[in-house]
Amino acid sequence: MSHEEYINEAIKMAEYALLHDDIPVGAVVVLNGKIIGRGENRREVDSDPLAHAEIVALKDAAKSVGNWNLSGASLYVTLEPCAMCAGTIINSRIERLYFGAFDGKYGCCGSIYNLPEDRNFNHHVKVTGGILNEKCKNILTEYFKKKRISYKLF
Repeated sequence: MSHEEYINEAIKMAEYALLHDDIPVGAVVVLNGKIIGRGENRREVDSDPLAHAEIVALKDAAKSVGNWNLSGASLYVTLEPCAMCAGTIINSRIERLYFGAFDGKYGCCGSIYNLPEDRNFNHHVKVTGGILNEKCKNILTEYFKKKRISYKLF
């Protein structure tokens, strides 16, 4: 599969987040060409501030392989990871990170800061952003547009 196809798989996960009214962010973990972990934002449905799509996908992948160390794996996510997720990506030893939309408010993989490529850490992650950027951005834009409209109704 291509990078775009894996991002499209992450987009499917983002669509699951919409079903429980979470911000539509999705992620998949790939190892040796196979998806080994999937996740969508679950903060609202689980009442869990840690339940970002990346964290959910990394936990699923670790369970799948029976090890927290995901060396050689790649993470595909629809939105640039925040500082918490970037730290988890580093600590799980992910080799490559690919993401869709850039996040100018919270993004710590190139926008505000670039934790995964910071040479002060003992593990470095290669980062590529902007894959299907518009498609990923539009899902989020539409979600927040609807939220604003629904809030105005009350």
